Amino acid sequence: MDNLTYIDFICVAVSLALMLPLMEKKLRHLVVFMIVGISSCLFVSELNNIFLEMFHNEMFYVTTTITPVTEEIIKMIPILYYAIVISDDRRALIPNAFAVGVGFALLENVVILTQNVENVTIFWALVRVFGSGLVHGICTVMVGWGISYIKKRRKFFYCGTFALLSAAIIYHATYNLLVQSDYQYIGVLLPIVTYIPIILLLRKKGIKAN
Repeated sequence: MDNLTYIDFICVAVSLALMLPLMEKKLRHLVVFMIVGISSCLFVSELNNIFLEMFHNEMFYVTTTITPVTEEIIKMIPILYYAIVISDDRRALIPNAFAVGVGFALLENVVILTQNVENVTIFWALVRVFGSGLVHGICTVMVGWGISYIKKRRKFFYCGTFALLSAAIIYHATYNLLVQSDYQYIGVLLPIVTYIPIILLLRKKGIKAN
């Protein structure tokens, strides 16, 4: 990973961290988890680069089979920790889980933007935000929402956690596969079509940042 990635990380993460003392507790939790997501992106980028070198820079293979696994595992760890150690209340867990995904997508998009600044367009920005940006958030919400149900069910906790992680990986891998195929438009629409019913259901249940 080049120094530009670390520069992007410092600019984004430190700026958000400086806001924390001025925020109310509810908003502070969300921003902290965004910073966790940003940090997760930095870590997993190093990991993905190792796999990319191992597979001789076969970008398509790595992004459809390896990166969905590494990224979803790393993103799941802070959500799982929060549910086990702090609280499994879905009113807090789901918004915080989404914040991890958004933070991850934020740094990922900034890094890609700065590395390809001469070639990006407004259309590219919209695709990244409504595509990969939503995918990361949806996957972490999927895991957080599920964990809030299985946390108290000891018999199902381990297999349930594995199932949630597997679902997130498959969803992520499906998106990555579609956007690199002839069906790119379906890949772009997939997270949008998924996001809308999730938001409507959460609002119906009265779940928001606590």
